[in-house]
Amino acid sequence: MKKSKTISLFNCLTILLLIFAILNVILNYNKIPISKYHNQKIITGNITKCTAKDDSYQIIINGKEKVLINYNHSFNCKLGIKIKAYGKLQLPKSNNIFNLFDYQKYLLSEKIIYTFKADKIKVLNRQVNYLYKIKNSLKDYINTYKSKDYLNAFILGDSKNIEREVRDSYQINGLSHLLAVSGMHITVLATIILFILNKISKKEKRHYIILILCLIFYMFLTNFTPSVVRASLMFIILTIKKVFNLKISSISVFLLVLALYLLDNPYMIYHLGFIYSFTITFYLILFNKLIINIKGYFKKILMISFIAFLAGMPITINNFFSINLVSILLNTIFVPLVSLVIYPMNLLVLLFKPLDNLLQVFVSFMENLSLIFSHFDISIILKHMNLLVFIIYYLLITYALYKLSKKQKRGLVILIITLIIHNNINYFDRASSMTMIDIGQGDSILLKLEHNKGNILIDTGGVISYDDKKPYDLATNKIIPYLKSEGIKKLDYLILTHGDFDHAGMAINLLKNFQINQVLFNSNHDNKLENQIIKYLNNHQQKYTHIKDEKIKIGNIYLQFLDSQKTDNENDDSLIIYTKIKNTSILLMGDASTKREKYILNKYELPKIDILKVGHHGSATSSSKSFINQITPKYSLISVGKNNIYGHPHSKTLKILKSSEILRTDLNGSIKIEIYGQKRKIKLCH
Repeated sequence: MKKSKTISLFNCLTILLLIFAILNVILNYNKIPISKYHNQKIITGNITKCTAKDDSYQIIINGKEKVLINYNHSFNCKLGIKIKAYGKLQLPKSNNIFNLFDYQKYLLSEKIIYTFKADKIKVLNRQVNYLYKIKNSLKDYINTYKSKDYLNAFILGDSKNIEREVRDSYQINGLSHLLAVSGMHITVLATIILFILNKISKKEKRHYIILILCLIFYMFLTNFTPSVVRASLMFIILTIKKVFNLKISSISVFLLVLALYLLDNPYMIYHLGFIYSFTITFYLILFNKLIINIKGYFKKILMISFIAFLAGMPITINNFFSINLVSILLNTIFVPLVSLVIYPMNLLVLLFKPLDNLLQVFVSFMENLSLIFSHFDISIILKHMNLLVFIIYYLLITYALYKLSKKQKRGLVILIITLIIHNNINYFDRASSMTMIDIGQGDSILLKLEHNKGNILIDTGGVISYDDKKPYDLATNKIIPYLKSEGIKKLDYLILTHGDFDHAGMAINLLKNFQINQVLFNSNHDNKLENQIIKYLNNHQQKYTHIKDEKIKIGNIYLQFLDSQKTDNENDDSLIIYTKIKNTSILLMGDASTKREKYILNKYELPKIDILKVGHHGSATSSSKSFINQITPKYSLISVGKNNIYGHPHSKTLKILKSSEILRTDLNGSIKIEIYGQKRKIKLCH
């Protein structure tokens, strides 16, 4: 009777905490919490995390609150030491491109409100407590190994140092979860600890106390990573349930852990690892009977992989905009390899260093296997979903797995049909759109036509690097993910208005990583960058054309390229493009100057313009008063980098444009204008 009351009390407490947790999330959703810091130029605290790359450091300190410090000088970074940093507080950037990763929200999930750009760091106290001494010693010891990247990943929960190409292959193959310490790893670790304790002593209850303490310490070692905390807390509570023979369900334990997490930090809903870990675990618990009823280890692994794949699928779609159809089968190969060989070997190698070479052999085998499979990627691109579609997906997934537990496949058929429709959803889209993608100081504009009749990208942007480092890859980090999030599988045209790096710098990267039917250049002399692009196109037998004064038809619209005179000025060589989508007239000015504006006003009878892409980022050399008075734009769009060194847009230009609605990427983020016949809808991403 007492046990029954205890269980009822446990369930009531879990439900109550879960209600409070949900309310906590709702009340804090899309809100930035009040910081204890305000314009401080000096902050102090103890280092809790330190990531180094070359001489660049990302340091998390815990003072009045957690702060992420960016420091670009050599520094002997040790966990636990107390430091004083001199510099400037900064509010992290929120997402400036629709559907993509939001750095500000991610930091909130780590309880970090501000970042701090440090010019100088002073160590106040190098004395650290015993826990940090152990962690520092372990980190230093691990870094003496050949297989240190995987020891850091599986022992300390830090996979950042694994080569980017390898990590990308894991992501393509749907295997990234194997690098995150999770329930599988915690079970293996706990089994090994209990096995050792049982060999030493027969006092079982004491063993469980030691195990719980070991798991708490392991959470500290991995910086309380969500998957580790979730798995460890569940294991601890289930261990208590076993010791006291309580009939508490696994789902109740799961919901209690979820509630405690969200009560402590409602911003965890922005943490991708948290979302994956809890969602997949929920479905594995919910449909545990499907797994239990299957005989054979590999068949069980296949079913676990299948459930995990379905449970994580909507999350994957909304974050990576594609799913790999063979990832279920790949998991049946890689999950046993990691759980039975590589993870246990990581633990053994810490005790027996000579095994390091053997571990390196297995790690190399796994990496090469992943790289090979990533080249045979069978992924389908799927458009970003709104909340309603996201919920419908989970209802269908739950229904499909429920029917499968009844040995019926009707639910899976419905789910497959839904995926096929989703994969072709752009054919049902009745709106065309123009998106000015915020890529900093540069241009990149997407024209997407209704019913998938055509997709045109005008310029690629390109961030110039002033040191020996490679330019930031806008193509693979920003432009391609955005194209995929729009459900775009290929571009009909890539139009490069001219050869400046901030307009065409990412063209080759884009061509390497995305399907493009044809590239269009201006008809004037090709500069060095344009010649490099043409050389790449020739080597890969891809189509390109030099455009002058002509029209091309794409779907149900025409792009008219306004004639340019050959000049010695790269900006005045820009392609100027006029088009009309339904009843909306659009004029894209590239980097053309007032001289070029005068030329086209004399040669063409331009209509009144609805959307003007302002020339040369709103500089003083473009957008003359006579030109703007002639075309009278309703909307003036300026693509410009925040706090850029050129002072764009110029105050004189803004004054000339003031009769129109001015939209700027530095203030508004990416700008999307959806065109529905007579109506237009403007969306801003800031």
